[in-house]
Amino acid sequence: MTPRSTEDSDVLVLGGGAAGLSLAHRLTENGTATAVTLVEPPDGPLRPAERTWCYWGAGTDGLEEAVSATWSVLRLHGADGGSVTVDPAPFTYRMVRSADFERMVHGRLARTEGARLLRGTAEAVRAVPAGAEVRCALPGGRPLTLHARRVFDSRPLPDLPPARTRLLQHFRGWFVRTDTDRFDPTVADLMDFRVPQPAHGLAFGYVLPLAPDRALVEYTEFSRDVLTTATYESALGRYCRDVLGLGRLTVERTEQGVIPMTDARFPRRAGHAVFRIGTAGGATRPATGYTFAAVQRHSRAVAAALRDGHDRFPAPHGLRARALDAILLRALDTGRIDGPRFFTDLFRRVPAERLLRFLDGTTSIREEWGIGLRTPVRPMLRTAAEVPFLPRRSRPADRTGGNPR
Repeated sequence: MTPRSTEDSDVLVLGGGAAGLSLAHRLTENGTATAVTLVEPPDGPLRPAERTWCYWGAGTDGLEEAVSATWSVLRLHGADGGSVTVDPAPFTYRMVRSADFERMVHGRLARTEGARLLRGTAEAVRAVPAGAEVRCALPGGRPLTLHARRVFDSRPLPDLPPARTRLLQHFRGWFVRTDTDRFDPTVADLMDFRVPQPAHGLAFGYVLPLAPDRALVEYTEFSRDVLTTATYESALGRYCRDVLGLGRLTVERTEQGVIPMTDARFPRRAGHAVFRIGTAGGATRPATGYTFAAVQRHSRAVAAALRDGHDRFPAPHGLRARALDAILLRALDTGRIDGPRFFTDLFRRVPAERLLRFLDGTTSIREEWGIGLRTPVRPMLRTAAEVPFLPRRSRPADRTGGNPR
């Protein structure tokens, strides 16, 4: 039997997705922890494929090195064919490629004394008197035990917590190159509802131009179940051909993901020294699926708390934001509101900067009240009255993998 070796760290971060990389970045950025170890799966089936993360931000945020594209104009297309174009200043919409983010964070870890990247599979996490212990398998199968004062675990949960409403945001995207210039690189199409709508939920196209002849084009649904790859491909083909009129194109790369949209209560602690982060810790915004911006905010808060010598970390989203999302999710799931019209009208009636802050959970009660008055009031009030009395039920987590916005 191969002997098990043991190593110590101040902080262990498990998982090399958006949440794990972001926390490692913020910890080393601020010089918070004396010893930070980021544990990522080795190359193989447990390591996710390259993917993109998008968010809106204002000013500098420490991610400039990893941002590969930005858009200063946002657009929505309604199901009726009308469009809404908005300037979200001071925000811009930003794309981060996972490979660029990894290079940035891995480079910082290599340059920071006491910080390191460890390639291995975390197999078990348990509390010990002085913190937590993580049992890992290194490439080749060699066992390793890691001890740390605090462990931050971003690995997906085996099952989703009980919820009153559970939808999925699931999508497939093509990185396309067209024979002629077809895109305006300054305008991002966040939601294009000019696609056939499913019997339950909603569907939309999503276009992020990277050059006049290149773009990421996605087909997305908010619904209860994922589709087959063939169905996504067919929907993308129709969207590119019949709606966007792209003509001849080459698909250079694809990406696919599933994001939970649920009002479940995600436990943020798995022991006195083990903390959940990312989607597993409730960072995904239930009503939109956006995760990356909340992960950045939460990572900065965790780093600041550790720097101040405590572990009282705020939740990624406040109680008020989660309550509003629970109402919207239920209204969408029951069909009481028309999803395409709901989102299109919000962008038509609410200033873009305020709406983006609302979607990010940073608006005031007064601002949220004003936004609420611009939604279908009766069905929303009816839903708000019933949500507190609905039972929470369990359902296994979707295991197809995620790609948080």
